[in-house]
Amino acid sequence: MASQTNEQALEIAIEKQLTGTCLEAQKAIAEGQDIPFSQNHGYQLGLPQDFNARYAIDSKRFWAFLEQTQHEELEKLQKHGGDWRLKVLERFDRLIKKYGLLHLLKKGLNVDDANLTLMYPAPLASSSDKIKQNFAENIFSSTRQVRYSLANTLEEIDLVLFINGLPFATLELKNPWTGQTARYHGQKQYRNDRDINQPLLQFGRCLVHMAVDTDEVYMTTKLEGKSTFFLPFNKGQNFGAGNPTNPGGHKTAYLWQEIFSKASVANIIQHFVRLDGSSKEPLPRRTLFFPRYHQLDVVRRLVEHAAKNGVGQTYLIQHSAGSGKSNSITWAAYQLIETYPASLDTPGTTDLEKPLFDSVIVVTDRRLLDKQLRENIKEFSEVKNIIAPAFKSSELKSALEQGKKIIITTIQKFPFIIDGIADLSDKRFAVIIDEAHSSQSGDAHDNMNKAMGKTKNGEEEGLDAQDKILQAMQSRKMRGNASYLAFTATPKNTTLEKFGCQQPDGSFEPFHLYSMKQAIEEGFILDVLANYTTYKSYYEIQKSIVENPLFDSSKAQKKLRAYVERHQQTINIKAEIILDHFIPQVVNSKKLKGKAKGMVITQNIETAIRYYLAITRLLDERGKPFKALIAFSGAKEVDGIDYSEAQINGFAENDTRDYFDTDEYRLLIVANKYLTGFDQPKLCAMYVDKKLQWVLAVQALSRLNRSAPKWGKKTEDLFILDFFNSVDDIKTAFDPFYTATRLSEATDINVLHELKDALDDVGVYEWHEVEQFVKLYFDNADAQQLSPIIDTAAARFNYELELEDNDKVDFKIKAKQFVKIYGQMASIMPYEIAVWEKLFWFLKFLIPKLIVKGPNADQIDELLNSVDLSSYGLERVKLNHSIGLDDSETELEPQNPNPRGAHGGAEEHDQLDEIIRSFNERWFQGWGATPEEQRIKFINIADGIKAHPDFEEKYQNNPDVHNRDLAFEKIFEEVMLKNRRNELDLYKLLANDAAFKAAMQQSLRRMVGY
Repeated sequence: MASQTNEQALEIAIEKQLTGTCLEAQKAIAEGQDIPFSQNHGYQLGLPQDFNARYAIDSKRFWAFLEQTQHEELEKLQKHGGDWRLKVLERFDRLIKKYGLLHLLKKGLNVDDANLTLMYPAPLASSSDKIKQNFAENIFSSTRQVRYSLANTLEEIDLVLFINGLPFATLELKNPWTGQTARYHGQKQYRNDRDINQPLLQFGRCLVHMAVDTDEVYMTTKLEGKSTFFLPFNKGQNFGAGNPTNPGGHKTAYLWQEIFSKASVANIIQHFVRLDGSSKEPLPRRTLFFPRYHQLDVVRRLVEHAAKNGVGQTYLIQHSAGSGKSNSITWAAYQLIETYPASLDTPGTTDLEKPLFDSVIVVTDRRLLDKQLRENIKEFSEVKNIIAPAFKSSELKSALEQGKKIIITTIQKFPFIIDGIADLSDKRFAVIIDEAHSSQSGDAHDNMNKAMGKTKNGEEEGLDAQDKILQAMQSRKMRGNASYLAFTATPKNTTLEKFGCQQPDGSFEPFHLYSMKQAIEEGFILDVLANYTTYKSYYEIQKSIVENPLFDSSKAQKKLRAYVERHQQTINIKAEIILDHFIPQVVNSKKLKGKAKGMVITQNIETAIRYYLAITRLLDERGKPFKALIAFSGAKEVDGIDYSEAQINGFAENDTRDYFDTDEYRLLIVANKYLTGFDQPKLCAMYVDKKLQWVLAVQALSRLNRSAPKWGKKTEDLFILDFFNSVDDIKTAFDPFYTATRLSEATDINVLHELKDALDDVGVYEWHEVEQFVKLYFDNADAQQLSPIIDTAAARFNYELELEDNDKVDFKIKAKQFVKIYGQMASIMPYEIAVWEKLFWFLKFLIPKLIVKGPNADQIDELLNSVDLSSYGLERVKLNHSIGLDDSETELEPQNPNPRGAHGGAEEHDQLDEIIRSFNERWFQGWGATPEEQRIKFINIADGIKAHPDFEEKYQNNPDVHNRDLAFEKIFEEVMLKNRRNELDLYKLLANDAAFKAAMQQSLRRMVGY
């Protein structure tokens, strides 16, 4: 009998971990078999008939818990007479519809004069025996195949988990080995096939709904039919999405082995799950937050490490944009004020009954974090008013005297806080630094610089947030009475060294990592480089369009020529190019349901003002389809006129964010301000005319990456047009993907020998693994024993062997060929080959886990599936049928002719070198000559122009500008015509590209001095 690899097998695995047994085992026991309980979490095995669909509770355990733990309270209700149980259920139903399950689990249920506790909280290490005993009396249970619907009584949910009869999680289980995945089929089932009007699935009655398979977990707290939004609840692997290979079972076993333990569930309910919004609001309008895996993991690890290692530690938490840092910081702050030392030997410990930290200081510039912290702490803490702002050491002392546990300050006040910590050496602090959203401009920046002993240099450029934090710490004597926790998406080397964990080899690593790669792959942020375009490539795209006879090209050609013929950095021209893209491609195309916005990034404040004036004038000429805003700090004089952000925009500087969020304003023009710390999910277009590098480049371009499911925002909606930086400076947009494999040309069944040999050689699997898998499979082994074998081989293919993309494609196609050909040929082969049979079963389970990335991956699968082997017949005369795959390379970004470099300010350049450098940096088709060859060509052409008989009379000494320009063009044409045989490539380039020609003529005019 073969192994069970279906959904039922997964149900059994989870149920056994939770309860120690399963329905199948209980049935066998009833039939006289002896099946011992396995190691488990101590859940009770629930039965479907115990579920009351009307109130969405496990009636048996709901009443059992109340009768075992609160008999006296129930007696109060019984004395009143009547159907007291119905009264309790109706009261419960009314309140859960109003406040949700989380409220009732924490606050209990008041019915007449009885106060019913619905869940006993988990104890602390220092808690009394009574509290520990109360927690042990909670009844955790799991029930399979729950018939939840009053309307369709046969509709079932695979698994529901309960605490004291109240459901906290529902699970729909899938198994990739049977062609069903959580990512698609599980989510689809919740969206399309589950009745969200039934009590169990109504918002707030259950804390989380999960789609689970052996590889991945997805979750949601709110089922909204087809609009339901699922989040991944995965550990991540290889710095990306998914889960790592688990040598002890399925990749997702952490869910039932760790997350669903009693202590873990209680911890999540008490300290993580939170309901946003006011209790006065209708429950469906509120938002229920359940932690993502990395949020849960980082907070738990921080608390555990602090309890064991005490005060005086440093932690670097490298969490990308899209990681939910606001929530992670909130949860960390709240739980750190309730962290108790593990022993009296823990540094900073005075009493095991006393929390390790007197106060947690949150250093942030997020305007919303202060408010969010206050609201969230109210949900978690019984003690109110424990949060206070502190902007100087005196306020810090005052806040401590008032018993404030969480103190919020800003990055520019950080030096004062360090001084205050040093002065209060008898107190212990945890300092959480949120640098990612720091303001880098304006008064905050100036004050920070003054605090550092710096002075303003007239522009916004200066230290970024990490530099400021590090300078403040380095310029003051650090005391051991504080632990520092730094959250950042882009740590510098100095930040890693200061806050990171030192490894045995001397290197430093983050304490916890949630990478940009994982955030992109999980869909929390978008890949901003997917549509990154330099002006060079944008020009070429536009040129290819306007040269197509199907297009009305005159207007576009005129604008393109204007960019070349006039000064190449003329802001008016660039402003026109920006609007020519933004209006038709973003505004008129109704991107983001008509809400899409753009940002223009400029060199400095003066340039930003000039851009604003140019764009506003052009918008006026076009009938004012929308308005633009500008953002900069302080005042700036341009052309004798003083400007400020408030004066230009017409409202206070602090209101710019809010006004930009409205439909009236679609473009925001900036220099430095808002390049970091600006969350506007409607941003999808960016126009860059500024040198961006290192951390600033990542942070600035990441303004676009915020996902916005509400507006249907997708990666393909993003667009960056860069006038300044080269492709190589930022990042190659897409890796080329080759599809060089083809179906075998062998003429008989020996193709399987060749395929097997080719597959064996790659090293994805060892033959003993194939043997082991097949033996276990046909011995009816638990599916959890099969997963590690397959996952180990898949990990080699996906990561460890570091195979090239085309090698991966080659292997996967050959594996699919082997399975498909053997599957169809096995029954007609005149002999049996055991190794083929074994490899067939192994590959059948391995193939779904082989990851092949690239734009043509789906086409490969589609192509392979279209191969029809049914016509091979007994003689197999068509086995040599071959299909050639498209091996063309997709290149979305052109070569950079001459990357920019940093040049010393005092260094002088030869005028000709400067002309050639400028020409190459800005102009496109950069003919295939070396710089020295280009120099010689320029000199020869310039000399030819000067030697032309008409040069002096018709050009050099001609006072008529128009005629002089015509004369130059004529002279240039004649010189090039004369030299065309020697310069054939250049001549063709000039003949075919008017923009290139105009740019070259402009450069030559500079050389000849006119």
